[in-house]
Amino acid sequence: MPNELKPLEPIKTPYRFQYLTDQQLEQLQDATLNIMERTGVKFPSEKALKVLAEHGVRVDFERQIARFPRDVVMSYLSKMPRYFNIGARNPFYDFNLADGATYFTTDGCGVETIDLDTRQRRPSCKQDVGMMARVADYLPSVAFYWPMVSSQEHGRTAPLHDLDAGFRNTLKHIQSETIMGEADARYAVEMSAVIAGSKEELRKRPNFSLLVCTIAPLIQDKDGIEGAMVLAEAGVPVGFLSMPTMGTTAPATLAGALAMGDAEVISATVLMQMVAPGAPVFHSMMQAWADPSSGNYVSYPLDARGRYAPVEMAHHWGMPALGACYGTDAREAGTWQSGSEVALDAYMVGLTGAEFVTGMGLTHTYTRLYPEALLLDNDIYQKARHYLMTMDINDETLALDTVDAVGPGGHYLAQKHTRKHMRESMKRGVAHQVGPDGRYRDPREYAIEQTKWILANHHPEPVEAEKQKELDCILAAADQELCE
Repeated sequence: MPNELKPLEPIKTPYRFQYLTDQQLEQLQDATLNIMERTGVKFPSEKALKVLAEHGVRVDFERQIARFPRDVVMSYLSKMPRYFNIGARNPFYDFNLADGATYFTTDGCGVETIDLDTRQRRPSCKQDVGMMARVADYLPSVAFYWPMVSSQEHGRTAPLHDLDAGFRNTLKHIQSETIMGEADARYAVEMSAVIAGSKEELRKRPNFSLLVCTIAPLIQDKDGIEGAMVLAEAGVPVGFLSMPTMGTTAPATLAGALAMGDAEVISATVLMQMVAPGAPVFHSMMQAWADPSSGNYVSYPLDARGRYAPVEMAHHWGMPALGACYGTDAREAGTWQSGSEVALDAYMVGLTGAEFVTGMGLTHTYTRLYPEALLLDNDIYQKARHYLMTMDINDETLALDTVDAVGPGGHYLAQKHTRKHMRESMKRGVAHQVGPDGRYRDPREYAIEQTKWILANHHPEPVEAEKQKELDCILAAADQELCE
């Protein structure tokens, strides 16, 4: 029997922290426009280059470089919506980016799983994608689902199988970061339209969206950009994620890396507005560092300002922002490193006002799934959510009559007001769960137990049988066409 639906619990706060001054935001935007106009961005797609050339961009077809005049950039960005609706399989989980809330998702797309029962490391599979979709469906902190790992047994069509596993195991919105290429995008639209009921309904309430990674420095991914063009035409939200690594694929300064990465995102956004004026597009940047001693990728040194400043950059352009959080470099869940690296993330990105945020639940630099890690990251999220809430101060919460009744040196336990409020006042996290012996339990053991409980007891309403058959047919056609 399907479970009762729980309302989402996004971060809602009146507090704001500004990393960048208005002058700095103007400087960064000017630098982005300078890079786009003078240096240009490579689009290794003849289809994309033709669209750009037809709309006033200076295109070198031989080198595949597009240079964007400033007036062209600003003209097409003006067609872009500031906010838009995010649909779900069940309308109960729809939300709008204008809500003034910050909605979180899981992390993706890892390639290996620590088996929940055997605790052995193995390649991830479609069952893992569905398993974590059910856990995400249960948690009110998770507003939409990124497939956390990949259906590796399905090879070339794994991203479509990830989407399928998501649709069948959660009522919430699905966001993919791996559906690449025109053919894959068309299959994804077809699958999403089946779930929505029609392509018209999908356009009204998109139950699926895509995040496309650019290639630093200053290159668009051919399959990514061509797939995004298909989705933009279908009214499916598309985001662009730049991942500049300071010192290797980007300048070794924050400002330089952010301006360069921004040029990748904005150039792709302009193309989407040329393809489909008014297309819903969002902005994302996950800047990282190169270790000077080895060149290795490092996502969490002491200074992580580059994770939060891009939110303000997106808003300065008039775009929604997908903020970057979590994704520890720790090899294992439940360690000091896995907790400390991400401890401030949800709090800080909530203060910047990102519309939505990735991504809870993975370790080993976004590649390894410990199923219990999602419960541990959820605990950090809930702490941040409560820190950022306003405090209720009214006649009931001030409790002046109760204070007067108890008086100096008295005790509040016997008071009616205490019985009414004590349980809701004390909110237990994973570190304060009491065992049979009266002592606090090990947080990681509790998270494992809770994950197993969710999987045993939480059963989202299944996709209708006829729609399941249609999904099966679409996947079979994709497997036959794309896996040859």
